[in-house]
Amino acid sequence: MELLYRSTRGTGEPVTASRAILQGLARDGGLFVPDEIPKLDCPMEKLSGMSYQETAYEVMKLFLTDYTEEELKDCIRRAYDEKFDTEAIAPLAKVDGVYYLELFHGATIAFKDMALSILPYLMTTAAKKNGVENEIVILTATSGDTGKAALAGFADVPGTRIIVFYPKNGVSPIQERQMVTQKGENTFVVGIRGNFDDAQSGVKAIFGDRELEKELSQAGFQFSSANSINIGRLVPQIVYYVYAYAKLLEGGEIKDGETVNVTVPTGNFGNILAAYYAKLMGVPIGKLICASNDNKVLYDFFRTGAYDRNRPFILTSSPSMDILISSNLERLIYRICGADPKKDKELMQALAGEGRYEITEEMRGQLQDFCGYYASEQEAADMIAKTWRSTGYVMDTHTAVAACAHEKYAADTEDGTKTVIASTASPYKFTRSVMEAIDRERFSGMTDFELVDELYAVSGVDVPKAIEEIRIAPVRHNNVCETADMENMVRRFLGME
Repeated sequence: MELLYRSTRGTGEPVTASRAILQGLARDGGLFVPDEIPKLDCPMEKLSGMSYQETAYEVMKLFLTDYTEEELKDCIRRAYDEKFDTEAIAPLAKVDGVYYLELFHGATIAFKDMALSILPYLMTTAAKKNGVENEIVILTATSGDTGKAALAGFADVPGTRIIVFYPKNGVSPIQERQMVTQKGENTFVVGIRGNFDDAQSGVKAIFGDRELEKELSQAGFQFSSANSINIGRLVPQIVYYVYAYAKLLEGGEIKDGETVNVTVPTGNFGNILAAYYAKLMGVPIGKLICASNDNKVLYDFFRTGAYDRNRPFILTSSPSMDILISSNLERLIYRICGADPKKDKELMQALAGEGRYEITEEMRGQLQDFCGYYASEQEAADMIAKTWRSTGYVMDTHTAVAACAHEKYAADTEDGTKTVIASTASPYKFTRSVMEAIDRERFSGMTDFELVDELYAVSGVDVPKAIEEIRIAPVRHNNVCETADMENMVRRFLGME
């Protein structure tokens, strides 16, 4: 059976998976969701003996039903190859009784590689399937990791261009250097004077500009997105939660059918939503623990039922979570309001206008799978130091937030269920924050690349190729603009001024 996708805001006919991936965002501003969440049709015992690539096919074939077996397997083969520094692709590290699902072994050492390695192939295949002749312009806002992973994925891919906007002073030095040194004649990186929410709102506004859309089409272009609002980003993320459970089973860490909890450091809500979709597919996942940093808008939402972005935006050492408008939450809202597009649209309009909305008690009752916790800057730093001293394992700042959330949840509930923590970035991506957490007095005066060498000394983990490359790479992108000028920057890059 063909699985179709429709907008959370209800206008327009349902579309195939390939059309949804090509469009990125629905024309009415909503997000594409599948008409149903398919059930896994391969027993977990069989999945436990499969490679990551084989598991990816078993999961993704259920969602991307208009891709042929040959097309989908080709996309998977080209995505999950030697770009990853481990054959496992997403290995599990058991540390102090908790399982860290390491999602940072790809080309840009962050979890965004898991989906953005395959999205270019899904998208170019979709373009061929649908007879698209326009050049596809990927337009993306990033809080740090999506930008580089998308740039790396789409660099020099024929028939595409990619434009990335990031908050100029809102990412780590390593994250910024990764982006501004990006090669590829079809790449364009712009720092904006504002925060991630400003960048994300600006990108959504450009997507919604119908006059610009007409101009683009006449010039031979069409927009799509590499953000997690694109269903082609979300579906590949489901894979690693299925894979993690299967590998725990293969390793004898759990029995078939045993429930595990999942803790995810969360900003835009896509990563934890993928875990929820895995649960709906039949993976025995218990609680989904949503971990926030000091920008704890999701923590407050799960505690109160009110989503309120009217608060100070706090820059933290976990910048990929410095987000007050969690776009992917809309997909969950749509589900818990009974797939009612009018109700969803009403709530999203309230968020856009008043900056807040509140869900009904009936909707709150459908959030029992989730709980929210948060960690302060100091608590996250303490977790990095404590874990390293007791086990020798070094985690990044985002993973530390999740580890804190798990610890608080376990203390509050006395729930001893085995837990997978999504480890979303290599500590090498946030060397200053990580090393100063371990010993501020010793490391605070060093440069970022001196800290890379010190991190190698304390962890024994090889310096990733992604870091070695940017030590000497020249800066290729030094564009900065006000948020009001984002559209002009797009026009400039596309030669439409």
